[in-house]
Amino acid sequence: MQDSTRLALSGERLTATYHLRASAAEAEAEARARAICVEQTVEFPPELIAEVAIHDQVIGEVRALRALAPGRFELVVAYPVEAAGAELTQLINLLFGNISIQPGVRLVDLELPPGLAAGYRGPRFGREGLRACCGDPARPLLCTALKPMGRSPAELAELAYRLARGGIDLIKDDHGLTDQSFCRFEPRVRLCAEAVARANRECGGHTRYLPNVTAPAGELRARARLARAAGAGGLLVCPGLVGFDAMRALADDDALGLPILAHPAFQGAHCASPDGGLAHAVLYGLFNRLAGADATIFPSWGGRFAYTAEECRALVAGASRPFAGLRPILPVPAGGMRLDRVGELLEFYGRDAILLIGGDLHRGDLSANCARFVAAATA
Repeated sequence: MQDSTRLALSGERLTATYHLRASAAEAEAEARARAICVEQTVEFPPELIAEVAIHDQVIGEVRALRALAPGRFELVVAYPVEAAGAELTQLINLLFGNISIQPGVRLVDLELPPGLAAGYRGPRFGREGLRACCGDPARPLLCTALKPMGRSPAELAELAYRLARGGIDLIKDDHGLTDQSFCRFEPRVRLCAEAVARANRECGGHTRYLPNVTAPAGELRARARLARAAGAGGLLVCPGLVGFDAMRALADDDALGLPILAHPAFQGAHCASPDGGLAHAVLYGLFNRLAGADATIFPSWGGRFAYTAEECRALVAGASRPFAGLRPILPVPAGGMRLDRVGELLEFYGRDAILLIGGDLHRGDLSANCARFVAAATA
């Protein structure tokens, strides 16, 4: 048997808060809580572990367990920081690896101690830095997407030029634009970046073009660097497709040094059930900040998706509250937003947000609608 008496961990712990579904009997909730502590660390029958040091230092510790409602409990578990290593992949695995497969467990919050938090650079620009990149207007930043799929690089570049002349701050690729045969990545990025730069020169603007660099693992960094060389002003990344740590690698790359917008494609199922998965604040807020995103796109209430105002409010808190010493990031409410709702969105989200309107800008005269968007957000 391996001698684990020499095991001497620091004693420093990170905490994770879960919501559990269990019967009204507190004993069942206590049993589930202890099982989570074991499953997320040693994943081994604790009665078969003879080493006291492993029991004392490695297995998660129940810090709090309280009833929220009949059959629903809040659990706080403390894990040794050493179990997370120095890797975002393992940190997420420790927080919600195997138990993500179990029904009735939802990760709703986490806290990292300073020693562990220091290993994460987080957002390079964050809320204030991204606003500064766009000239720091008094209003919320304005964003739109290049659509629809099927247009050529030249057609999308002409659209990007008109949007930039219209005063839109951030023009991103639609997340469905990658490297299709009808719209190849390299010419699209080059032409769109040139078009936006030309518009900025002509009207003294600060518009930034953000191509979608979501790609197979072997091509992700190459596409990001090609975008940087072509003059892109930022990157669009879908961490649900490429992984949070892949996005973190781009954010930490000093040779890129570009703002990153995180897109929620493939992530919706993680928070769809209130009894499982990840809380909106964790998925779109805290995890994106750990992974270096500077802004987080999400489906706002009142659009074509089913998120509630309460969920969106919690998400904004996850993007902006103090967390691990990382910069706050900008929430980007999206998903069928309309020009006639700008005042309502401004009242709800405030100045420190990015308002994203896509298709509705194209109902009628595009230039007039861009002017209307700017005016409504300024008002």
